[in-house]
Amino acid sequence: MHTNPHTFLWVAVFAILSVLVNTAGILAIVRYREWAQKAKIYFMCFAAGVLISTPLMLALPQALTKNSYAGFMAVGGFLFMLFSNRFIRYHTGKKDLAFGIVAAEGIGIHSFVDGIIYAVTFKMSIMTGFLSATGLVVHEFAEGVITYLFFMDSGLKKRTAVFYALLVASLTTPLGAFVAYPLIEKLSASKMGLILGFMAGVLIYVSASHLLPEAIGEQKKHSMLAFLGGVALAVFIVLSKSA
Repeated sequence: MHTNPHTFLWVAVFAILSVLVNTAGILAIVRYREWAQKAKIYFMCFAAGVLISTPLMLALPQALTKNSYAGFMAVGGFLFMLFSNRFIRYHTGKKDLAFGIVAAEGIGIHSFVDGIIYAVTFKMSIMTGFLSATGLVVHEFAEGVITYLFFMDSGLKKRTAVFYALLVASLTTPLGAFVAYPLIEKLSASKMGLILGFMAGVLIYVSASHLLPEAIGEQKKHSMLAFLGGVALAVFIVLSKSA
């Protein structure tokens, strides 16, 4: 498979950006709690717009050109995230530290998968990777806020909550990216199509079943404009690339 020589650089840049944005979310909720609580909704809506558009317009069609079974893998990716989320929610019905540990495990797995998505999508094409990574990086702010609040709710002290939030939500994303990148170098185009299909299903789930309902549920003013702004960005980039 043809590989852009700058692919790894793009993966590294967005992996580092994800750490910075996630850290910004954590620090914002620590220092400016009221502002961060309001801002996270708009970050989530914008990210949802990008992430629902990218797999439907770009990632999944590209995957299908590589492997005709990629659609089945997309369904598998969606169901994997659905049942993983159900499992986590079931266990987070418990209180205090047990709640924080299980919630942290879910966020850690989610962030690790984000890193894998960076590696896989940039490997397919720079544009696919850029759009997917943009949506994921934007939602890192909200994820940092949410992770910190999980640990605070579990009874940890402020400094300890910050430390674990950084460890679980921030550092797992570049870890996933750098672990996955050398492994996918050895895969054929057909296998990459299957993996990209799976990741497309994951992205659709993250947007449609995680980011968007939670954001819209807050019923914040102009939240739908933020969502449509994310969709418009994805459409603009795709159309400008194909023009």
